[in-house]
Amino acid sequence: MDVNVDSLATELGEELINQILADAPIQDILKLLDSGAPIWYQNSAEGISPLHAAAYIQNLDLVKMLIDKGAVWNAVNYLKHTAGDIALSFNNESIYTVIRDAGIRSELVLGLLERQPEANLSSLILRATDSTASGSSHTFLVSKLKYSVNENGEHVCSVDVDGEEVGVMMGWETDIMRQTVEKLCQGHSKSNDLKVLNIGFGLGIIDTFFQELPNPPTEHVIIEPHPDVLNFMQEQGWYERNGVKILEGRWQDFIESDDLTKNGGFNVVYTDTFSEDYSDLRKFFDCLPDILADSNSRFGFFNGLGATNAFFYDIYTRISELHLLGVGMDVRWSDVDVGFDADEGRWGKSREYFSQPFYRLPIGKMKAS
Repeated sequence: MDVNVDSLATELGEELINQILADAPIQDILKLLDSGAPIWYQNSAEGISPLHAAAYIQNLDLVKMLIDKGAVWNAVNYLKHTAGDIALSFNNESIYTVIRDAGIRSELVLGLLERQPEANLSSLILRATDSTASGSSHTFLVSKLKYSVNENGEHVCSVDVDGEEVGVMMGWETDIMRQTVEKLCQGHSKSNDLKVLNIGFGLGIIDTFFQELPNPPTEHVIIEPHPDVLNFMQEQGWYERNGVKILEGRWQDFIESDDLTKNGGFNVVYTDTFSEDYSDLRKFFDCLPDILADSNSRFGFFNGLGATNAFFYDIYTRISELHLLGVGMDVRWSDVDVGFDADEGRWGKSREYFSQPFYRLPIGKMKAS
């Protein structure tokens, strides 16, 4: 029985995709769906779904109909392309926007569900749990980190994940950090008396730029949980720097403590953690009104979620903007050119975690009440 059911689903799924690629009338596609053709189906030849096929033939009405019927907006084919990527390759802004907005709506709903303790998420979402050092804070914090210099002379902090080297922070991010500090601090009304909070030290790139300001922060708090990073900070003399205070632990350990609240708030806050996902970042967003000093304070974060795929990168960029708007913060974005020649060998032996030619740099500012 199960074999026959699977065989029928496969047959109907193949027919559905073939009919879409043949640009059959939408009514014929609806009849196939009503007869049981699985809208989630991906063919064995290329891994394409009905939504991939509709994007390929650039049929906007069909794309809208499939999404309304529950098409999987984030399915990837064997080349790791989504339907949104296909629309982008055709420069079809209308179809791209429809698929992107479906993704945003989906992620926003899932975010709301995750915040409701009574919600039974197991029946609503299927997401793989990453228990490795790259996806689990607990595993990461007990994993050994490696500080090294790669063949291009760039400093690297990495962690082993199932025999693969994964960059925790790498030297190629330097220009991102430089421009971030410039946009966070230049022209700030408190530039002569900055109170700065940074979450996650890594290689210390952004903290070094903070310290090299014409007027270094009068108070520079760094939260860092990993023992190997803390040892590195000791070796580099960060514990002895004037105005620097290091809090050993996760940001969640201190967010409501006097260490962050007794000074009246920070003028600049930045966060760049490893092994935390977007839900953790969203929780940090919610804390911003309590730790920023006033409406002149500025906030930034490393915008790297989904950054190996242009479509997913756009989704998370826009979702983060919406969530920051929800806590009373306006965000301005600027692009940093991070393209490089493949011959430069940016990644070396490390897993690639950012493949876009431009980094979208966010700077948030609380709205005046």
